Amino acid sequence: MKYPHDVQNEWFERLVQTAKNTEWGKEFGYRDINSMPRFKEQVPISSYENLEPRIQRILKGEQNVLWPSEIKMFAKSSGTTSTKSKFIPVSEESLEECHYKGGKDLMSLYYNEFPESKLMSGRGLAMGGSSNFVPLNDDTYYGDLSAIIIKNLPFWAHLHRTPDSDVALNPSWEEKIEQIAQITVKQDITNISGVPSWMLVLLDRVMEMTGKASILEVWPNLEWYVHGGVNFAPYCDRFSHVMGGKINYSETYNASEGFFGIQESTSRDDMLLMLDYGIFYEFMPMSELDRDHPKTLQLDEVEEGVNYAMIISTNGGLWRYKIGDTIQFTSLEPYRIKVSGRTKHYINAFGEEVIVENAEQAIATASAKSGAIVKEYTAAPKYMEASAAGAHEWLIEFERAPDDLEFFVEMLDNALKGLNSDYEAKRYHDKVLRMPIVHVMSSGSFYRWMKSRGKLGGQNKVPRLSNTRDYVEDILSFQHGA
Repeated sequence: MKYPHDVQNEWFERLVQTAKNTEWGKEFGYRDINSMPRFKEQVPISSYENLEPRIQRILKGEQNVLWPSEIKMFAKSSGTTSTKSKFIPVSEESLEECHYKGGKDLMSLYYNEFPESKLMSGRGLAMGGSSNFVPLNDDTYYGDLSAIIIKNLPFWAHLHRTPDSDVALNPSWEEKIEQIAQITVKQDITNISGVPSWMLVLLDRVMEMTGKASILEVWPNLEWYVHGGVNFAPYCDRFSHVMGGKINYSETYNASEGFFGIQESTSRDDMLLMLDYGIFYEFMPMSELDRDHPKTLQLDEVEEGVNYAMIISTNGGLWRYKIGDTIQFTSLEPYRIKVSGRTKHYINAFGEEVIVENAEQAIATASAKSGAIVKEYTAAPKYMEASAAGAHEWLIEFERAPDDLEFFVEMLDNALKGLNSDYEAKRYHDKVLRMPIVHVMSSGSFYRWMKSRGKLGGQNKVPRLSNTRDYVEDILSFQHGA
């Protein structure tokens, strides 16, 4: 039996040796790297912005840049600071040894917990991403990771899944949801998977179509929901109501960059860190985040309950890559984690991943077009209710208010759509996100609130975005009580 540190050491050596003759490997002296300290010394921490020029060359057909095997697939996702979308190279190795392996292990862990499961007696319903394939040449393309996975599944894997590929890869969300609902109401669905916000849209449509009061009336053998991508806590009550009975829930931690964690037991609320998926992990203490030469830790150096930025080197050619997530270890034997947040303020309650840079640019655009001047602001998610989609709730203090607030809100919304493709997808026909809700705050509101918290001056700033409602609720409560 291999121990976790041995497994990680083996992947470290394997990755470095495999890439030593790539452009990247030659530039950073991979031939001379014989230890982790040397690796850290010679290879810089990277972000998407750092790697983007090389990735753009790979998109145009160059090979052996970051990884030696031929790269023909790119997972498209949003959330970078300077571009609308990012394109993550997906190698055959990362597809097989990481993403597919994660799916297999997820199933194995579930059967280990529920050996009497009847999953295979029916079909699994998977809600994929919003982007169809875009060919770059005859055999190279990009699309959502979920679409790439579906497209490359072996034939036997399609026997127990629904809908078929043509429907699953439909780029029109409205059409896709309607098609899936029409197909699946007639099928025996035993398990479902997808982002909670979009899954609720589908489940609501299924109940509407069938006239049933709960999903278990439609699919009585449904027993398992696999979710990930956003914090599930705000959705628990809604899913419990929609289901109309007990099912099992499992969380996964996977992204375009890799498959990182699996909830091994439905009785736990953390995930196993998957150490044998072609990924070498480093963990950066938050105190190191903004330093020029940040220090990172290995598995044998981490502590429970501490926030770390996760740094990965992968068999897809990402090197010391800062993915933007922060995690906490909940256990060291075995290594279990929780996703604790992002390295930057953000809103990702519905899979939209709006970051501060998006917000700042959108506020600037809306202000310029409406003649407004914004003094302070903060924003947070407003979660889905029984009769309404979710929304982003903004508290804005104007130096000069716009003549037409509705026009300002419309411009803010349009700017966010233009800056962030995931936000744009979630706003489609108000299915998941409706128009932003804007509260105009009285003059000096934020100053008084910061003063009440002892946060005036220095480096203290009003938090621009939060994925929880703590700040928004506190500010509104403070203003009403003032």
